[in-house]
Amino acid sequence: MRKLLAVLLLPLGLAAIPAAPASAVPASASASAGAGAADDCGPWANPRKSPEARAQALLQASTQHQKYRWLVEQPANTPQQTTWPGDVVYPVQLPCTPTVVYSDGPDGVRFTPGVTAFPATIATAATWNQPLAYVKGAAQATEAFNKGKNVLLAPGLASGRTPLSGRTPEYLGEDPLLTGLMAAAGTRGIQSRPVLAALKHYVANEQELDRQTSSSNADERTLREIYDLPFEIAVDRGRPASVMCSYNQINGVYACENPRLNTVLKKDFDGYVMSDFGSVHSTAPSLVNGLDQELNRPIWFTPARLDAALAAGEITQRQIDAAAYRVIVSYIRGGLFDHPLPATPVADASTAAHKAVARKVAEEGSVLLKNDKKVLPLRPRSGDTIAVIGPTAGPGAASVCSLPWRFGNPQTLQCEDLITPETGIRERAARSGATVTFDNGSDLTAAAATAANADIAVVFGYQRTGEFNDLPDLRLQGNGDALVEAVAAANPRTVVVLQTGSAVEMPWLGDVPAVLETWYGGEQMGPATAALLFGDVNPSGKLPMTFPRSLADTPTAGDPARYPGVRADGETIRQVSYSEGLKVGYRWYESEDIEPLFAFGHGLSYTTFRYSDLRVSGDGRDNLRIQFKITNTGNRTGTEVAQAYLALPAATGEPSKRLAGWSRVTLGAGQHRTTEIRLTRADLKDLHLLEYWNSAAKDWTTAPGRYTVHLGGSSRTTLTDSFRIK
Repeated sequence: MRKLLAVLLLPLGLAAIPAAPASAVPASASASAGAGAADDCGPWANPRKSPEARAQALLQASTQHQKYRWLVEQPANTPQQTTWPGDVVYPVQLPCTPTVVYSDGPDGVRFTPGVTAFPATIATAATWNQPLAYVKGAAQATEAFNKGKNVLLAPGLASGRTPLSGRTPEYLGEDPLLTGLMAAAGTRGIQSRPVLAALKHYVANEQELDRQTSSSNADERTLREIYDLPFEIAVDRGRPASVMCSYNQINGVYACENPRLNTVLKKDFDGYVMSDFGSVHSTAPSLVNGLDQELNRPIWFTPARLDAALAAGEITQRQIDAAAYRVIVSYIRGGLFDHPLPATPVADASTAAHKAVARKVAEEGSVLLKNDKKVLPLRPRSGDTIAVIGPTAGPGAASVCSLPWRFGNPQTLQCEDLITPETGIRERAARSGATVTFDNGSDLTAAAATAANADIAVVFGYQRTGEFNDLPDLRLQGNGDALVEAVAAANPRTVVVLQTGSAVEMPWLGDVPAVLETWYGGEQMGPATAALLFGDVNPSGKLPMTFPRSLADTPTAGDPARYPGVRADGETIRQVSYSEGLKVGYRWYESEDIEPLFAFGHGLSYTTFRYSDLRVSGDGRDNLRIQFKITNTGNRTGTEVAQAYLALPAATGEPSKRLAGWSRVTLGAGQHRTTEIRLTRADLKDLHLLEYWNSAAKDWTTAPGRYTVHLGGSSRTTLTDSFRIK
């Protein structure tokens, strides 16, 4: 990984630079309005002063309505514009304040030509590779800046309550620790440029169905341990400039006016809270309870409404100033005052280095789910024929390059430089003297004939899911299950390549020897898929979410109150009961003794690994050391993601063990290594690894008793050891 970072960071200019460095600004950028211009602009433009002093100076020089500008995205970010629809008028902002442009961006710089189409966020999660998440974030931020955008609404994180959630592919899986740490790494990467990151969507935003008119109803312990925790970790380790509140209500109160913004999120978060587009429902309750900036144009935070609320005593001047200060100081800290956007955005911000990052994520994020009889990697002989079958393997691959969208954009990323799997496989097969025949799978009989006439068949199955709608089921789309069954019946050497945004049922699994999950692979999906199939790259991805055998096995199945929730006659809000409590993701399957199709953390390699000699030391309060030996028992180099889980004492009421840490270990054939997952006092405390939320004490608590460490290559671990905390 160190070599990869050296190769990828240097072309990005990121090898050793602080957040928002002067060297980060392209030569095409206009002269800074702040640096060196303090005499003309005022002390807020002086980079030699602290961000806090500069923000206070700007506020002190502002009129009331200039302060109001910071409380809404468009007035804050376009300092010379004075009018908005609805007869909303502001004064011109003080001089030497920046133009700021927001861009959606969990997977890439969205809806923008000339940028790299990176794989979906779920693929980044499946790498379990924090340095790679950082590099991807840095590459994406570089492209955003060069395209004239300096705030990315990313990373996205949720808790994977149901695999039906439409936005599963733009999130980081079902475990709070994995999600929080991967989001933090991506955040640090984004903010290594003069670009801000905005985590979204806070909180318990777990379905698209009626997302604006539903209430996520959960007890405090469930909220703290499952839904708040990934945000808490991402804030602690990533220090994002902003967090976006969600559409839904939490226990009957809209997220963007929910007291949790102040009492939970802002307890350790010193950035600003922005709303989602249209998620604000009030003026005074929103400002009082912690919303700092309304997204898009002024609706609830207009000067007239703020003036009226202030006159009525519903809000205070101190609350207005505090919200404006949080926005301003975040902009200054992130470099937006000192590094103006390019005068002319570049036409093509994608580079060879960024494309290498996209390919690396696609390769490391793909998960080898099954590989019986060592069908993979492919070893074609000269003259062999490989059948590539399925609509998304060829020209239709654009539909699974990124997430589906609407409003004139079929997808979130334009995928201008897409290389299809068919092309990638055809080019790689030619190097071995093999040929490829392609069938789009629209005619099952023809597809079966193509498979029967080939030495091996590779059939692609897809599932398209994204914002605005949840999935109706967990089946392959486009008659995909029937296609796989037809191909498998015609050729016993059938490999299934999945291009999905969530888990899928696999009724044909017993009929095929190999399955590779590639998610939405981005523009480099073709060469990445080919490299994995032919063994040029050894798979190392691990599932960041459980794949159930059927939808009926999932935590919310069979109970409409849990999903999709119920709406009483005459009521507008759908009430969604989170009565499963802590039993989310792998915790559900383990506590309910339900065997999943593929467990959280599962992922095979073209080699094999053996775990042994587990030893746990440390007191569990100041440190914990998990040592073990891992041996590559196969005949080629491979990377294993060794995972450590902790089971708390039974008295805590935890339903199962929980992920506590992991280590990516690369070993040559026959090589072994003693490896250590070391958890420091800060890890144990800040990440709450040994703690549970004590509802009676209203605080995190470490219980006395015996703790068990579970170790292995997935949540279905192989080794255990224990220690006691007094």
